[in-house]
Amino acid sequence: MYLTEKQKRVYRFLENYLRENKQPPSYDEIRRALGFKSLNSVYKHLKQLESKGYIKSEWGNKKRTLELLPLRANAAKIPFLGYVAAGTPIEPIEVPESIDVPESLLCGENNFALRVTGDSMVDEGIRDGDILVINKQPVAENGQTVVALVRGEATVKKFYARNGHIELIPANEKVLPLVCKPDEVEIVGIVIGLIRSYRRRKL
Repeated sequence: MYLTEKQKRVYRFLENYLRENKQPPSYDEIRRALGFKSLNSVYKHLKQLESKGYIKSEWGNKKRTLELLPLRANAAKIPFLGYVAAGTPIEPIEVPESIDVPESLLCGENNFALRVTGDSMVDEGIRDGDILVINKQPVAENGQTVVALVRGEATVKKFYARNGHIELIPANEKVLPLVCKPDEVEIVGIVIGLIRSYRRRKL
């Protein structure tokens, strides 16, 4: 399974500590080394690593009993096709690139990625700069988050077919929905995954 950058930092610290000290660190040693504010934060990250299959531990009061499992890198290359608007639709930009994504995010074979611009889907957890993993298909069910072409321009929204028209609903109260005739909308695919980098961008 995919690890966040913070989870990778925890894993690497555990790996280095075990190599140098022949025993796992205490919660407080992890907290101080990685700058966590509380022991509860350490516990949360260790439990996440365990749930994803990267460590084993007896927990309880035995805080030096964890065992590190191999860090896996099960990734697949999929086409990266440019940008999609989470706001006013923009013209899609196709670029001849590919991107590595965790296999756990994929569905079948027809997958591709797009980078989000705009914030109209922010209340669904989709932010400007995120990379969306899309399963290519021409139909959608009500309530699914889709990438659609609206009169030839790409956007990401919630899809609803109602009373002979299509509504593409944002997840931001400041943005109005798009109401279109069925022949004005082409479903490109369904959003099935999201990748986010927490690295600070250069201005």
